[in-house]
Amino acid sequence: MITRRQLLSGFGAGLVCLMIGAPSTASALNPERIRQKMQQAHGTSGVSLIDDWLTMIERLRGARLGDQMREVNDFFNRKVLWRDDISIWGQEDYWATPLEMLGRREGDCEDYSIAKYITLKELGVPGNKLRMIYVRARIGRSQRTQAHMVLGYYQTPVSEPLLLDNIIPSIRPASERNDLDPVFSFNSSGLWAGGSQESRADPLARLSRWQNVINRMRDQGFI
Repeated sequence: MITRRQLLSGFGAGLVCLMIGAPSTASALNPERIRQKMQQAHGTSGVSLIDDWLTMIERLRGARLGDQMREVNDFFNRKVLWRDDISIWGQEDYWATPLEMLGRREGDCEDYSIAKYITLKELGVPGNKLRMIYVRARIGRSQRTQAHMVLGYYQTPVSEPLLLDNIIPSIRPASERNDLDPVFSFNSSGLWAGGSQESRADPLARLSRWQNVINRMRDQGFI
C-alpha cells in the first residue's frame, strides 16, 4: 500500500533523461487554421465551440495564475462529456487533440489533460511547471483501480503539485487525492518515474501517442 508521503514524492520523483519531442515555448497558435480545420471536420457547431475557447484564452491573458487554472479546468470539464475511447473512436487508447475533443464534445482523461496543458501553455504558464500524470485511480469503496490521467502544476520541480482532473472538478493538491497512485508523468521535455516499484504501464508506447498527437496539433494550428 502506498503511503501519503510516498504518493506525494512519487508525483515528482526520478527524471528519466528522455526528450520527447514537443511544442515550442513560443506561441505558434494559428486561430484561422484551427477554425478552418474545425469547419472541415465538424462544421459550424465545432467552430462555435473553438471560438468560445479562443475567447477564453484572450480574456485570461495576464490574469492571475489561479484564475487561469480554474477557468481552463472548468471550461473543458463543462463543455466535454467523458466517454471512453472505444465509444468515441473505436480504439482502446486514442489521444485526441483539443480540436478533435471539442469537435465531438466528448473525450477521456488523456484528452482533458492534453487540452488543459496546451491551453495553459498558450496562456504563458511555463511548460516545465506542467506535467501530465498517469496514475492508477481507486474507484469507490471496492478500491478497484483503473488507469487515469490528470494534469499537474508544479510551482518548483520538488513542489507538491496541484491536480487538474475531470473526475473531481475542484483543483486540489496531491495530498488531498489519496485515491491516486502515480505511475509516471511527462511533459514536453521529460519523463518522470512514479512511486511504484513495478511499472504498470508502458511509457514508451504511451509517449509514442504523445508524439502522434503533437504532430496532429501542429497540423491543426495549435503549436
